[in-house]
Amino acid sequence: MAANPLVLIPVYNEGPSVRKVLEELFTHYRGAVLAVDDGSTDETASELQRFPTVRVLRHPVNLGYGRALRDGFEYARAAGHDIVVTMDCDEQHEPAQVSEFLERIEATGVDIVSGSRYLVPPTEAELRQVPPERLRINRLITEVINGLTGWSLTDAFCGFKAYRVDSLTRLSLDEPGYGMPLQLWLQAWQAGLRIEEIPVPLIYVPNFERRFGGSLDDAATRLRYYLRVIGEELSKIEGRLPCSMDGCRVG
Repeated sequence: MAANPLVLIPVYNEGPSVRKVLEELFTHYRGAVLAVDDGSTDETASELQRFPTVRVLRHPVNLGYGRALRDGFEYARAAGHDIVVTMDCDEQHEPAQVSEFLERIEATGVDIVSGSRYLVPPTEAELRQVPPERLRINRLITEVINGLTGWSLTDAFCGFKAYRVDSLTRLSLDEPGYGMPLQLWLQAWQAGLRIEEIPVPLIYVPNFERRFGGSLDDAATRLRYYLRVIGEELSKIEGRLPCSMDGCRVG
């Protein structure tokens, strides 16, 4: 297992679930935990205070999912952590799997271990719990990323991941919103980082769709936003030779 891992949990108005998630996490994991509270206006802050060993970074206002992750990555680097595991706080990710992510990234030597809800084909019953537009957008964007990179990802959006902190320092992530993982994939491809997926359960909580907030609750608007993030990132790396998933490097 990693010598000095960090579990990074971005939170925004997760008052109803944060205590349950952290209690379950600490039954399976005894290492460092960082919560990045992205300007919550509910009881999230008071719930986090119940866990004195959890380090908390607070944004005074909501700055976005991508910004929360980026600040967490910077904290991990500054604090000397070697591996960072990211997981969401809405009960979609099972804390018991944190050890699996840590073991896998150590055993394989890859740069990123990414959870996938679709690596093992879900049952029809499992798929019925997924809002149809979310499934459609995930499949489309995953195909776009694979077409650009030559990879074979099955889930471009799962937030349950393990990263080598020194590998993250090779990226220049600045997308503050939910599209940041797409920027990360393209920069990882450009940098020749090695990726591996592992299966995670397909779990959706009630009313998940409205958690995006604002105009991104509209599927068409959300898809346009994701495609814009991809287009803008591609414009920055034009002229670069493509890398495959076997870890080639760009000179």
